[in-house]
Amino acid sequence: MSRKRFEAAAATAAASLGLTRTKALATLLSQGRSPAYILGRLQTPAALEAVSELLASMTEDGVPSAETAAYLRGYAAAWTRRREDTEARAVWSGPSTPGTPGRSTAQVLTEVVGAAQHRLVAVTYSARSYAPLTAALSEAVARGVTVDIVVETLKGAGGLLSGSEPGDAFSRIPGLRLWHWPTGQRPTPGSRLHAKLAVADDRILFLSSANLTAAGAERNIEAGVLLNGGPMPGRMADHIRELQRRGVLARWPGA
Repeated sequence: MSRKRFEAAAATAAASLGLTRTKALATLLSQGRSPAYILGRLQTPAALEAVSELLASMTEDGVPSAETAAYLRGYAAAWTRRREDTEARAVWSGPSTPGTPGRSTAQVLTEVVGAAQHRLVAVTYSARSYAPLTAALSEAVARGVTVDIVVETLKGAGGLLSGSEPGDAFSRIPGLRLWHWPTGQRPTPGSRLHAKLAVADDRILFLSSANLTAAGAERNIEAGVLLNGGPMPGRMADHIRELQRRGVLARWPGA
């Protein structure tokens, strides 16, 4: 029997939830919980649509809850095995020397976006329209990737950023979801959203000093590390999802 809708929905839900919450969903399903109870317990805004589609596909394709739970645990086990091996590479932009790592910030940034098949999350302090990145993000959304960008606001920067809102750099990408750190959620005045990173499918993590700008990608001296596999990409993505769930990170005003 063909179960294409279910199989596709399970893959999307697992990718949206990440390892920890995929296991939690499997547990709720194995307990025979109702769809309303499951959606209420997960409270993961970035994944509610994907989980709702999975629950609907179970009914349409006649897949029992226990079987779905086992299916999801299979995904989790595969991720765990894959995470045991980590490949780390240095990334550098700026003046080179004979020992300079061969991969530039601009190259790696677009490659990470291009590698995402299910979910991409990126965090940046400053952002300005940068054509190669805009094209890569647009293509990711078009192929069905859930793209979340967390960016600082002019208000949050407290006068340290000028010009248009950093979030405006992504305004021409339909379907991209924009997030920020509300000032009311910050522990003290003057706290900044200063992280710069990108995670693709909980398996590739790019940590960098570079903002999502042309200057950060091509002109400045910037350094970073690219991790492929291992536990860190998933843990970082899980952390961001939890901040979203708790409301520490909120959707961009008007989004």
